[in-house]
Amino acid sequence: MPDALTEELLRYSATISFGSSSVSTSRSWKPSGSSCPYDRIGATAATQFAATGLTNGVTRYFAVSAVDNAGNESPLSYEDVYDTPRPAGTTTLNNFVNGTAGAGWDFSAFSAVAQDSPNCDIFFGDNGSISQMFATVVEVSPGQFVPNDIQDAGYATSLDAVDFSPVGENAGWSPTGTVELIQDHCYIVWTWDNHYAKFRVTGITRTPGQPATLARIEWAYQTATGNNELRARPVHTAVNSPRTVAWLR
Repeated sequence: MPDALTEELLRYSATISFGSSSVSTSRSWKPSGSSCPYDRIGATAATQFAATGLTNGVTRYFAVSAVDNAGNESPLSYEDVYDTPRPAGTTTLNNFVNGTAGAGWDFSAFSAVAQDSPNCDIFFGDNGSISQMFATVVEVSPGQFVPNDIQDAGYATSLDAVDFSPVGENAGWSPTGTVELIQDHCYIVWTWDNHYAKFRVTGITRTPGQPATLARIEWAYQTATGNNELRARPVHTAVNSPRTVAWLR
């Protein structure tokens, strides 16, 4: 049986990884339905297998079996491994102070929109003193408003540093609905219709003494309603030998 099993969220796919093993082939499986008989989806002699053609926002479960040189196949792996593929990409937003066009972002459409568009979730602005991202408020019915929430998740060298969003109205969201944009910081967004998203600032274009003109971000959006998973769940790395007894004193 493969030593360990993990996965990586990708757009329309999931990469399944497993620890080293003295086997000739590993076969990957996914369930065909909620009753959970697994269907074989492929085989590889490597330690990774990419399951492609998946649907964004649909959670799938995976298992792996090992086959030795004599053709004997192990039972399916027992780790509870699942993922929900989600869209991701990069974009550049304009400063709404200079014009509303292209200043906003609609996560559900994966598209830049005008700052004043009813589909705008967040928009970029800079007044010459500070760069900010503003989360909008959506009027869902006459006189009824639901906010998009936003918070700073801190510095990181990769957007993958953010794996899950906090959940709940008191989970650290900005009370003003805006955050200062800082290069290489990650941010989390909870949309008005109960989706989770994240983005990382990769660059801000500015001339000294003038307001910034552009903000460059990389983003990811979870299409499954209420699912706060934004990256593959970490698992222990497989080792090739048992742990020895170690006395502390």
